[in-house]
Amino acid sequence: MSLVIADDLVKASGFSENELLLEIVLMLFQQDKISLGKASELLGLHRTQFQQIISERGICVHYDIEEFQEDLKTLEETEWV
Repeated sequence: MSLVIADDLVKASGFSENELLLEIVLMLFQQDKISLGKASELLGLHRTQFQQIISERGICVHYDIEEFQEDLKTLEETEWV
């Protein structure tokens, strides 16, 4: 599914398209609607880059057991463990 945001809304926000996407993703992350990994993916960033952005904004990281298990799986698949 794709979401089309009207040019008028982008213009009214005062943000560029990328900045508006960042703000939307940050809002969803803060509301615990998407995970850190999904937020990073949507923005095309590495997790550490997204973590830096949320840190700069004083946003707490939500890190639950499911995300921990996902991280362990990724580490095993990349042979870091």
